[in-house]
Formats: sequence, structure tokens, C-alpha cells
Amino acid sequence: MFGERASQVLEALESGESVTAVRANPAKISPERLRSRFGASSPVPWRSDAFFLEERPVFSLDPLLHAGAYYVQDPAAMAVGTVADAVMAAENRPLKVLDLCAAPGGKSTALAAALKPSDLLVANEVIGSRASILAENTVKWGSVNTIVTNNDPKDFVRLAATFDLILADVPCSGEGMFRKDAGAVAEWSPENVNLCAARQRRIIADAWDSLREGGWLIYSTCTFNSSENDDNVEWICRELGAEVVPFLRAPSSGGDLLAEELLSLTLATSLPQSATSSLRDNYQLAGPSHYMTPWVETSSSSKCRTPEGALATKYGLQFAPGITRGEGQYVALMRKTSAAKANSKNKSSKPAKSVKCDWVSGDMICCEAQTSAGQIIKAYPANQQADIRAIESSLRVIRSGVAVASVKGRDLIPQADLALNQAFNRDAFPQVKLSKEQALQFLRCEALQLPDAPKGFITVTYEQLPIGFVKNLGNRANNLFPQAWRLRM
Repeated sequence: MFGERASQVLEALESGESVTAVRANPAKISPERLRSRFGASSPVPWRSDAFFLEERPVFSLDPLLHAGAYYVQDPAAMAVGTVADAVMAAENRPLKVLDLCAAPGGKSTALAAALKPSDLLVANEVIGSRASILAENTVKWGSVNTIVTNNDPKDFVRLAATFDLILADVPCSGEGMFRKDAGAVAEWSPENVNLCAARQRRIIADAWDSLREGGWLIYSTCTFNSSENDDNVEWICRELGAEVVPFLRAPSSGGDLLAEELLSLTLATSLPQSATSSLRDNYQLAGPSHYMTPWVETSSSSKCRTPEGALATKYGLQFAPGITRGEGQYVALMRKTSAAKANSKNKSSKPAKSVKCDWVSGDMICCEAQTSAGQIIKAYPANQQADIRAIESSLRVIRSGVAVASVKGRDLIPQADLALNQAFNRDAFPQVKLSKEQALQFLRCEALQLPDAPKGFITVTYEQLPIGFVKNLGNRANNLFPQAWRLRM
């Protein structure tokens, strides 16, 4: 697979030296500020909003992580999000996007960052404990149009022809994680590879009907073998009905058309059909043993040069330690060609009674909702209320909309979700800036002393970003940070 560079990959896997990178949340912090804050030396080539770190700090002790300002993610895994960015940018209409195997949330937060106000993201995880982690991470990221579900892929048959894009980062044998995860090494066997490949096919097949005809499938794994990668892509195309969307090299002349785009590549079918044949004549298809360049240098010889690049396989791209900075990641893009089944009318719950709430801003609708913890006020994007209700009626939804407040008699208690969300009206409550020591005290769910602050509900911030609420009583400020998220360090 790796040809003459196999020794580089083996050496990197045996070294145990992993790479650390962070990706900015553009709604909360600029990439430039994030880079400066960490003293990051270089950007991740395929992400303009992400940077390599020379050392790995204790991220849990950084309040900005808990504020959702950035996400710590393997740089190779970030490339999957960049493929999604390209697809979503090519679709000039409202999109419904499904992250099928979403926990812990790295790719969901990347998708959420690329959403237009008219788009809707469903982030799903079948394992309950992991779904809770996914919910926490997506809530902290703060997107208003993200739903978190806890469903088996087969449950999505209830939403036939609903999604325009499905990202399936499927469970795999984990060969690309060998230097980070000793358990992946111990569990590896040819039998396990075959088991994983079969499970991956079932996952895609079970959710296939929920993808509309002409919709996009991004298929990814963190492994190397062809059984789980190219072979499965071929199976999906043959058995389910899809075509591979090839990654194309930069043209042999004319310069770098897509600076800071994924590996300087473009997608043929993201362009109008009339342009496709012309592109195929002018672009060189990536094939086995070709290496993609993150930064294209044009020269008289028209050759692409790069110090590191991703291996182009038969159908996708393969990232590998020793070749790229990061762990192993495979990604391929397909477009559904088979006809979608008719979407039966989903049972949609009746709209809840709307209530007035000045704690949110933008085009949001607030309404009453009943949860296991009691009555709350939730806010939804006004243009997506019907779609969200249909999904809530069809799936096991953990989080949807914005939890604005819990209802205690005649009182409303602001929820942490609100403080972290993009829809939060920051003028709704007085604000108090916390030092790092105070912020960590707050994140540990300890009471604060804020003698100079006004009494009542207060938004506490760290480096200009809200991290939650307290109720200041004068002699002490009661902490409203969720116990389930409590910092235990």
C-alpha cells in the first residue's frame, strides 16, 4: 500500500510520538487569536482554522476548552471535515446533514462550523454513554441547528430520503491509531478486520434509505487495509447504488486554483455537469501511488512538490503517520445514484405553546417542553421548527434546540446550554469576568465569592466568552454549572 514509503510509516507507528492539533470554533474565537494563544508554529495544511502544537498542554485546565472555543482533534481526522466543507459549499440550498457515528464530536463540530443558518445537522451515536459525551461537546460548541440522537443506524429508515449529506466515520480495526492506542494493537487480527468490514457495510446499508438520490456520502475510517476502505467503497457503489466522486489533482498548468482547500484538490461533481468533462481533460486523476500535495508549487516543469502528502488510493485518500503529520485516516466521497424510497409522512408532534423570552437573540422560537428533569423552556430556529419536530417524533433525541431555562414554579433558572450557545442574548444578564483560578473553581461546581457583583443571575465569562451562570446571593454565588460536566482535576 505505501510502497517505498512503508518504512516511514512503520517507523512512525513504532515511535509512539503522537501529534497534537487544535481547531478553532469560528463563532467564538478567530484562528489568529487561537494560534497566538497557544504559540502554535504552523497551520494544519488542509485546515485554515487549525494548528499544530509543539507540546500537549493539559487541555482540561483551560477554561476556553470548556467554553467551546476550540476542539482538540487529530489533524488527519480534520481532513474529513474539509471534504464535508467542500461538499456543503457546493450545495447552494438548505441542507440536512447526518453524522452517523458521531461521538465524541470532532467531526460534528467541524460540520456545525460549516452550517449555514438554513442547514440542519443530526449528530448520532448508538452507544448511550458516548452519546452523552457527544451531546456535551456539541452543546459547548454552541451551534443552534444541531440535534443529538442516540439511535441504531437502522432507525434512520424512518427518515427516508431526508438527508443531503451523510458522514459515516465508521468503527474500524484502528490500524491508524496503533501508536496512540495499545488496545487497538492487542485487538487486531485478520478475523477482526473481516468483522469490522462486515459491520461497516451493515451500518451504511441500514442508513442508506435516509440519503436522498443524488445525496453525498463521506465514508471514513482510521485504518489502512483495503477491506475496510476501498473494498467497502466498491461494495457500496455496487450493492447500494452510488458512484465515487474522485479527488482530482491540481491542473498541470494554471496555478493553485484552490489555495487552502483540501490538499489543493477539487471535486469534479461539485461543479456543474457541463464543466465535468472539461475538468477531467485538464486534471490528472489521482491514482494508486500518487501523493497529494497540501501546497501546490507551480513551475516550468508543472510538477507538484510537497514535504508531506496523503496517499491517493483507488477511491479515496489515505493519511498515515510518517507520511502526514497525524494518525491514520481514510476518506472517500460518493454520490447516491439509486432511487430513494418514498418518504412516508413522519408523525410530527404538534407545535408546543410558544412563550416570550428575551434571553435569546436572532430568529428563534421559544416554547415549553417536558423532560425527565422537569419542565424547561427551549428555543428553536424558527425556520427549522417543523423539521426538528419530525426528527424528535422519529428518533431518540438527546438534545435539540437550546435549553434556555428550567421552570421552577414561577421562576426561570437559566441553563448552561444557553450561556454556551450562539443564540444567547448576552445583554440579558449582568456579566462578571473570572480569572483563570475562579473559572476553574466554577468548572469544578464550587461556589464563588463575587461581593462586588449585583445580586441575582449573572453570566460568568473567561477571556470574553461565557462559560455559565451563577446566582449571586451576596455572601456567595451559587453555581449553576451542570454536575455531569464537573471538572474533576
